[in-house]
Formats: sequence, C-alpha cells, structure tokens
Amino acid sequence: MSVPVPDDERPIDRLLAVMRILRDPVVGCPWDQKQTFETIAPYTIEEAYEVRDALERGDLDDFRNELGDLLLQVVYQARISEEQGLFDFERIAQGIVDKMVRRHPHVFQGEALPEGGERRLWEDLKAAERAAKGKPERPASVLDDVPVGFPALVRAEKLQKRAARVGFDWSEIGPVVGKIREELAEVEEARGPADQADEVGDLLFAVVNLARHLKIDPEEALRRTNAKFERRFRAVEASARAAGREPSDCTLDELDAWWNEAKLRERQTPQSA
Repeated sequence: MSVPVPDDERPIDRLLAVMRILRDPVVGCPWDQKQTFETIAPYTIEEAYEVRDALERGDLDDFRNELGDLLLQVVYQARISEEQGLFDFERIAQGIVDKMVRRHPHVFQGEALPEGGERRLWEDLKAAERAAKGKPERPASVLDDVPVGFPALVRAEKLQKRAARVGFDWSEIGPVVGKIREELAEVEEARGPADQADEVGDLLFAVVNLARHLKIDPEEALRRTNAKFERRFRAVEASARAAGREPSDCTLDELDAWWNEAKLRERQTPQSA
C-alpha cells in the first residue's frame, strides 16, 4: 500500500508530515520506526561534518543538500520527542528564537554594548544562563554546559577558554611551550598502556592550549593536516603503482622516498596545506 506524498504549501510542513508518515507504526518505514534519540544522534554529528566538508570543497549544491540532511536530523529528533509527549518542532524553533532575542539586547531592546563588544555580551549572557540553571547539589561552574559530546579537540579548547575567563591561563607563550615539552617527557617515561594513554591525552591537551594562544583553531589545523596526509599518501600509492607494485610490497625507505617527492611537488605548487 502506497502513502500519498503530503502536499502542504510550505516545504517545512511537508518535511514534518513526511517524518510523521515514516514514523507511523502502521504505514511507516520499519527502519525509521525503530530509531531512538540515541541511534539518531551519531548521524546528526556526521551530517554536521558533511555540511562543513561541502562548504570547504566549494560545492554549493552539495552544501545545500547537506544542510537539508542536517535539518532532517532536527526534524527526526523532534518527531521522536513529540511521540513521547516531550516537545515538538515548534517548541524547538520557538526556543531558539527566544534565545537569539535574549542574547542580542543591543539589537532587539536597543541596549548599549558592553566594553568588549558583541562577543563579551554573548559570553556574559551565556554565563548568566548557566548560573540560572545551576543545581543546588552541584555549584555552578564556568565549565558548565561544555557538551561532553563535542569532538575532543573542540571541547579541550572550550574548556581552556572558559578557565581563562577567570584568570586560569598563562599570559605568555613560553610556559605553554614548556608545558608541551614537560608532557612529552612524561609520555616517554610512561609505563603501561593506561599510563601512556593518560600522558598522551595530557600532551594533546597542552598542544591545544598552544593552538589557542596562537589563535589557531586546533580542529581546523588537524583537519588540514589530515587532508595533507591523505593527499600525499595517495601520491605515494600512485608512485608505487607506477613502478608496477603495491605499497604493501614496498620497503619503508621506498615509501618514504616517494613521500618526500610528494612533499617537494606540493612545495612547488600553491595547493600545499
């Protein structure tokens, strides 16, 4: 039995109607019917990264499509929540409208900006919201509401920024670099997998701190390095196959030589990341 496609006037209304049908226990899709908040959440993160990837590639058609996929994730979670009597899409939309108005009093209420401009105002209002949500059994902290689900590099930077707001930060770059050297030495001294994992984590946290002090986005920096590694390693694979071999059949010295050739070629072109 087929179900007619909703013909609501607004696309957003059609999308909401399509999701209701897909989740319908009688006529819906078996896969969509069994999804939960938890099973959908990983797709939401994945779609957000695909939005960024399409934008960085300059593919605006794909960018539009990926934004649609990301919107679908919100609609999906809203439908699951509505089925459980929690909230619906309209309440989600109203909530973000209220937040944007509340956090822009200089636009909607005509208030003067504080010293430090829009960013300072935004952070002050966020801090006030966090304090208002503080629970008696857990005193409010400047670290409240930094989502655990953030990518680790992003969360490390945000935790550091929050701590820096109350003075827990170095004012010069020297101690930051010194901390990296200290953590690297501790990695070398670590014994056992658990200890090594802890020390490597400390080293990564210290490197994020250096990036923050240099005003470099650590997530973006690593993304660029990932892209650079992929580009160069594909060139290594191509060189091996041009020699009539597979990379797995080559020695490390041979692979390293082709890697250095790829690096040299990139330095002679404007594409190097």
